[in-house]
Amino acid sequence: MNGLTTHDPGEPLAGGIIAAGEGTRLKRDGLKMPKSMVPVAGVPLIERVVANFVKAGITELHIIFNEDDRECATYIRRRFPDLDMHCMVKTTRSSYESFWEVGRQSGPGRILMSTVDWICPGSAFRRFVDQARCYRQAAAVLAVTPFVADEKPLWATLDPSGRVTAIGGASGDVVTAGLYLVSESVFAKAPHPNTLGRLRDFLAWLVAGGEPVYGVIIDQVIDVDRAEDLQLAETLLTSGG
Repeated sequence: MNGLTTHDPGEPLAGGIIAAGEGTRLKRDGLKMPKSMVPVAGVPLIERVVANFVKAGITELHIIFNEDDRECATYIRRRFPDLDMHCMVKTTRSSYESFWEVGRQSGPGRILMSTVDWICPGSAFRRFVDQARCYRQAAAVLAVTPFVADEKPLWATLDPSGRVTAIGGASGDVVTAGLYLVSESVFAKAPHPNTLGRLRDFLAWLVAGGEPVYGVIIDQVIDVDRAEDLQLAETLLTSGG
């Protein structure tokens, strides 16, 4: 069985965005602004992600920023004054702790979770959301891509039904893309951040524990971690809509 059903178009989805990273590699390349505010095609990363969430029907959103980027919370509230938005300002020890903090405050229902630094055409993002919602029994559905433009990709292997059978290691079928549709039940049993380091460790923990995790393929996604990624991202948006 492939776990697919027809999704309920009336099902509400909460949203969560992880924007607490320091953007170390971008700063190394000379971009001193907060990572969330780095513009791609003239639009800051955080604004682009929130706009995509709104177009996908998200009406309640939780975002975490680190304490050095407090002004980002002020900016995004002003840009989306009518959105039910909850901004947490906290410097966390890891990407997983940020994910855990946001996830536990979101819901009820399934939660569309995202990092702040992915770029793909808006149509591809909405297609991911529509397809991911059809995996109603999944613990998590990951956006994955065969396009690798990352120094440290997280590889995943899928079976013919799209279920993730392995995650991590030196190779696989696809790489993860920073977008996740997560069942609220996952956060009730998720390990405390003291016991896991990175978000990739948590995803590997889910798969190793036999939880139903699926992948939905997006042809091209750019993870904006370095200055050189900016041109790639702008080219993708220009060519892909």
